[in-house]
Order: sequence, then structure tokens, then C-alpha cells
Amino acid sequence: MFLRKVLLAASLVIAVPGWAQQPQLPLLELSAGMHRIEAEVAATPASRQTGMMLRTFMAPQRGMLFVFPEAAEHCMWMRNTLVPLSVAFLDEKGKIINVEDMKPRTEENHCSLKPARYALEMNLGWFKSRGLGAGFSIGGIEKAPSGR
Repeated sequence: MFLRKVLLAASLVIAVPGWAQQPQLPLLELSAGMHRIEAEVAATPASRQTGMMLRTFMAPQRGMLFVFPEAAEHCMWMRNTLVPLSVAFLDEKGKIINVEDMKPRTEENHCSLKPARYALEMNLGWFKSRGLGAGFSIGGIEKAPSGR
């Protein structure tokens, strides 16, 4: 029985390499109207650099919030990212500036159209399927860390 548990644990680590290589990030509950988001918070230079790399799955209500130290025209790319994503660039108050769809395993830049303080990555099409675009506010952003 013990050997079976060890083999099962090993197979999970092999099957989902992103879990084994990424630290656990803090969660922050956000809202987009009636939609609840469980956002992993990438607020340090190291966590922002790693982002969603090597992950093979993201639950429908999950996302990743990138917190930048200051508002600027930030860009995202998908190097070593296996899951197709949409990213919403947000201003200081959580208002969506623009949403970009991103293909996995590419180095194409996806940038904010104006200075952004945050970027929220969700599964591809998440924002569009809920009718969320420029001007819509994401709730709970005021609880995010400073990103410094």
C-alpha cells in the first residue's frame, strides 16, 4: 500500500511538471461583476518572471494577478507557457484598459495600451465570454500587495 502511494505521488509530479517547479503563490479573491476569481498573486520579480510557465491546466475560476511596482506600459509573453490565456491590463483602481488573447509557447509581446499597474491572466476567452472589456472594473484589487 505504501509503495502504491509513493508511485501515485511520483506520477502526479511527472504528469504535472509545473506543480513540481513552481512555488505556491498567495491567493487573492477578486470579482468581475457576479464572477468570482481566485487569483494567484505574482508580486515579486521572480514570481512575475515565472508566471504560468510550464503549467498544463488552470481551473475556470482561477487566474494569475501580476502586480507591478508602478503603472507603466507593461507587456506579457508566453515563453514556456503551455495554456492559452487572455490577459487584461488594469489601471491603479482595477479598471480594464485592454484585453489581449495569447497563444501558448510564443514570444509575441502583448502590451497595455496605457500605463497599467496590474495584469490579470485567465483562460483564453474568459473575459470575452463574460462580456468584460475596456472600462469594466475588477473588484478586490485594493487588497493586492504593492509589488515592490
